[in-house]
Amino acid sequence: MLLELKNVSMTYGNVHALRDVSLSVSSGEWVSIMGPSGSGKTTLLNMIGCMDKPSRGLVRLDGIDLSSLNAKQLTEVRRDKVGLVFQQFHLIPHLTAVENLMVAQYYHSMADQGEALKALDRVGLAHRAHHFPNQLSGGEQQRVCVARALINYPRLILADEPTGNLDEANEALIVELFRELHRDGHTIIVVTHDPGIGRLADRQVCLEHGSIRSIEGTALDNIRPLGGSIRVEHR
Repeated sequence: MLLELKNVSMTYGNVHALRDVSLSVSSGEWVSIMGPSGSGKTTLLNMIGCMDKPSRGLVRLDGIDLSSLNAKQLTEVRRDKVGLVFQQFHLIPHLTAVENLMVAQYYHSMADQGEALKALDRVGLAHRAHHFPNQLSGGEQQRVCVARALINYPRLILADEPTGNLDEANEALIVELFRELHRDGHTIIVVTHDPGIGRLADRQVCLEHGSIRSIEGTALDNIRPLGGSIRVEHR
């Protein structure tokens, strides 16, 4: 089991953001986290992404008890285990696409331009490697973010509304990219308001008022191994 949450609760003063949430995610599974605004999706994402600790309960990622770690240790686990894709792209504006990936490499181990170029090629952007973010479309910027999330070979890809700022055509490209990642055996958790994207996952976890209202779909026991390549040629 790659990710396990047991009886997780989070309170901010008198606000109960999460209430007794338990969830397990297998390696290679795609899970969507859904629910209305204020349902606890962002809080749950912060727990899974090593950006916060629960007030109560257990969060275990790749065998590591996140609940017992300090802020520095959480940062190290996030760096080593999690690839993050945000709704806001958070690309460094004065760096090119390949340089943005190399920054992520640098904070993990060592920058390698060759590896960064290969990562961009996987998402169909080798020809845009030396362009700055303001020279890229929204869909291209999000594909750079996916490449950045993959560059250090994370155990978990965590995406927060990855199509929220995209038009319909670019949304379709990003959705197809995530489908290919899933077919290649990557473990993916996507937080989304979009029921169409949510239904692409193996399981859909619906939150309401900080609790799991429902879980639809079936957890996968036998997952495909990683392999193959990803290529999105459209712009």
